[in-house]
Amino acid sequence: MTIRSNKTELSGTVSVPGSKSHTIRAGIFSLLASGTSIIRNPLESADCLSCMDAISAFGAEVRIEPGVWTVTAPPAGIRVPAKVVDVGNSGSVLYFITPVAATLPGWTVLTGDASICTRPVRPLLDGLRSLGAEAFTTRDDSDAPPAVVRGPLKAGTVELEGNLSQYASGIMMAASRVAGTTVISLRNPKEVPFLQMTCTWLESLGVTVRYDKLRMNRFEITGPVAIPSFERRIPSDWEGVAFPLVAAVITGSSITITGIDCSGSQGDAAIVDNLVEMGADIVIDEAKEELLVNSRGAKPLSGGTFNCAGYPDAVPSLAVAACFARGVTRLEDIGVCRLKETDRITLMKKELETLGAVVHEGPDWMEIHGNAGEGMHGGIVDSHDDHRIAMALAVAGLAIPGDGVFVRDAECCAISFPDFYTVMNGIHAGFVCTDE
Repeated sequence: MTIRSNKTELSGTVSVPGSKSHTIRAGIFSLLASGTSIIRNPLESADCLSCMDAISAFGAEVRIEPGVWTVTAPPAGIRVPAKVVDVGNSGSVLYFITPVAATLPGWTVLTGDASICTRPVRPLLDGLRSLGAEAFTTRDDSDAPPAVVRGPLKAGTVELEGNLSQYASGIMMAASRVAGTTVISLRNPKEVPFLQMTCTWLESLGVTVRYDKLRMNRFEITGPVAIPSFERRIPSDWEGVAFPLVAAVITGSSITITGIDCSGSQGDAAIVDNLVEMGADIVIDEAKEELLVNSRGAKPLSGGTFNCAGYPDAVPSLAVAACFARGVTRLEDIGVCRLKETDRITLMKKELETLGAVVHEGPDWMEIHGNAGEGMHGGIVDSHDDHRIAMALAVAGLAIPGDGVFVRDAECCAISFPDFYTVMNGIHAGFVCTDE
């Protein structure tokens, strides 16, 4: 699907769906719990549905209804899957369920789509082997899935680099099933808010996690712990909020984003601070759980330097905002962006340059030399089947004059934001599908 995006002014009120990060964690923990758990306001996206498929393979009974997912854990405990576990496009599902599979005595085979089969899993498998599991990839020349694991996992100490938080989160989840104390040590922890999210989930379900909340580099869990069933409402997704937020900022539009998560549990909320520092007019009304954009009038943006280690998924949208700022914007400590669905640093540089932007990149940074949008022009760009790149480029087109920005393979936004284009058209984005 190709989407055409043209310069426009937005107006009205928009809400975003539930958090992908919380929904997937809720799915994994509902598998590990006893009894029936209820997940309200789940993100009904491809990645989260992949999570439901994966936990079903381990014996969970899943019932999906609009706005409510019900998961009944297998009464006799999770079991070795009878088939290959396909995680679709979800790195989180892969990295969370693989350590869980390693607690079982039989072999589990895990794979996913073409993108997943390029994403690194060997460092996680190395960690699981250090805890007594058997684990390997099926291709000697690749550190990516398909992957094969067999337990039992044993308590002990595992050391990880820390650049991908999901490795540590997955082992923390699995450690709740292992007898004894498991210690997870991170040499250089990144994506710290997601580590905190996992710890908060564990603690809320009765699993004690001993860790330094400032350094976030060592986690101790003593198991096994019987996890109770639960009922949770999933908060809205700050990763999704970023796109209408940036769209309003770069078009000088006044909109209201409702139902935002004010709990502080999602690192991507930091994008508000970044945009405000750049000069944007954004007000958070915590009482109403609303975000007011340009309610006091649009302001010009200026460049800035931001360490995005805690919220790398915001990099595509921040890079777009930077194109419409005046001056240099530097996004630092984002090396993990090269390990996502695509190499988001290189590909965002490539596609933004196609639209006239001046962008430089390094191993773990990118610089956007903005001129308040001057020099930006329409063109044909590619999502590279990356949902965040697709949405970021479509948003960029809303502030670019001319014949429009055409985003190819734009349907991949369903990975994290189903009906993104329809939702945005509700605030007059004017996205058009150009396919016959």
